[in-house]
Amino acid sequence: MSEVVAIALAGGQGVRARPMTLEAPGHMRSKAALCLAGRPVIEWQVATLQDQGVEHFYVVANGRENRYQIKDLLGYGDALGVEVQYSRARMDRHNTGSGEATLSALEHWGLRGLALVFPTDSLFEFDLAEMVRAHRRSGAVVTIAAVELRPEGAAGKYGTMVADAAGWVRAFVEKPALEEIRATHPDRVPINAGLYLVDCARLRRLARRPDLVALSRRQLDWGGDLLPWLVAGGYPVRLHPVSKIGDLGNVPDYLATLADLLGGGYPQLLKRMEPPYAGNVWIHESSLLRRDPVSGMSLAAKLAGGVVTIGPNVQIGRDVEIGPGVVLRDTAIGDGVDLHQGCRLSRVACLDGVVVGTDAVVSDTFLGLMARVESSRNRPTVLDGCCALGHDVTVPAGTRLSGVTAYPGLTVPAGTRIPTGTVLTERMAS
Repeated sequence: MSEVVAIALAGGQGVRARPMTLEAPGHMRSKAALCLAGRPVIEWQVATLQDQGVEHFYVVANGRENRYQIKDLLGYGDALGVEVQYSRARMDRHNTGSGEATLSALEHWGLRGLALVFPTDSLFEFDLAEMVRAHRRSGAVVTIAAVELRPEGAAGKYGTMVADAAGWVRAFVEKPALEEIRATHPDRVPINAGLYLVDCARLRRLARRPDLVALSRRQLDWGGDLLPWLVAGGYPVRLHPVSKIGDLGNVPDYLATLADLLGGGYPQLLKRMEPPYAGNVWIHESSLLRRDPVSGMSLAAKLAGGVVTIGPNVQIGRDVEIGPGVVLRDTAIGDGVDLHQGCRLSRVACLDGVVVGTDAVVSDTFLGLMARVESSRNRPTVLDGCCALGHDVTVPAGTRLSGVTAYPGLTVPAGTRIPTGTVLTERMAS
């Protein structure tokens, strides 16, 4: 697929994904740079496409954080064996949406062949060669990667598409209600996965039409503006079913996608992970050799003796210290993490430098860099319900939180009942 280039769209501010996208209060981290199972999201994406023959990548970024954080990770692609170019900073002033940014990029780089346009806040599992063959056979200007969901999973959350039996898109419906979906799609409904295969030359010609030029000056997003304009104008837009798209745009979706990845739901990405320790369990050698101060045993010895329970679906990074009685399931552990005696983690994303105290019970939770979950046998801490702790957050021993978000650098108030859904900012936690 060397004839297909890839265009990465990195323009959002990551508001829905906070605190994962906050380095510190007021300092954003690009969603493309989020760590997922030990690697930044953009690196997973480039690896997936590189394995399918893509060699040239164009990053269409909006804003300093998106542009230069991605550049810090990818550079110009030399270390990865690909070529990476970046949109000009001056183009940000005219950016009215993802559609306008794409059209400007096609013209700026003079692209004329096929391009795969993808968002930088998702994982994807699909066959690019198959999508290209279907696109060429159909003669479409744009082929939309589509994922089918149950009506309950799509209602009120995703825009859906109306297509004929041959896959030609006839209309778009913005976040329909459950009853509306069931009236036309009682079992499965196609949603736009945000992944587009485009005919660059034809799209560039259409971009010069006066009505589209006028639209792009106001607002031109892909899903809400450009695709409806194409369909309304009779230009061929077609669906192509793909295996899976994993959303990373908010904490619950990030945790669900992580669990799916560790569970084997993205075979293309699993090929890029180190050989597993056993089954779907990956443990770095330095962590297997690491001894904890309570038992004095290495992790390898504790595993052999049944002193700890690790798995299924667990990834453990470098130099992790794990005490006796620890239980880990469906969890990714970063480098340099300390997991004290008896703590239990399930469906947790645990970034580098985190400390989890004795007998803490943590589930469905994101723990940012160097977050500290204090806990003791007499005062165990419990976190669940999609809690999200930003970098350097401290939770005192004995705390119980469900569905609470804490921004970077905060200490959660001790002895205070915090309602589910609370977002602790610097002001609220002081």
